[in-house]
Amino acid sequence: MSRSEQYSQSWLILPVLWYDAVVVSPTVFRKRGYRFFFFSREESRMHVHVYCGDGEAKFWLEPEIALAHNYRLSRKQIKEIEEIIEDNYDELERAWKEHFPG
Repeated sequence: MSRSEQYSQSWLILPVLWYDAVVVSPTVFRKRGYRFFFFSREESRMHVHVYCGDGEAKFWLEPEIALAHNYRLSRKQIKEIEEIIEDNYDELERAWKEHFPG
């Protein structure tokens, strides 16, 4: 397969992935410029994704709040996000249980 064929096939997949991410990633809340959300087709361990214009991160919510992944966010932003998660933990847990019953 030529490089141009690979590119055109990859391009055809992108709208589907974008659609999937938009439709199947409910926003729990937005605070201080961050969007806190879940992906519906991911591992069962409770966690939350966080996105802002600068980058994104994933935080485990159990057994304790911990950074799982960080992409382009500063230490200051990570600390701020952790504080938001701590302050809103009950809301995140409730939303998780509603979105992933059982």
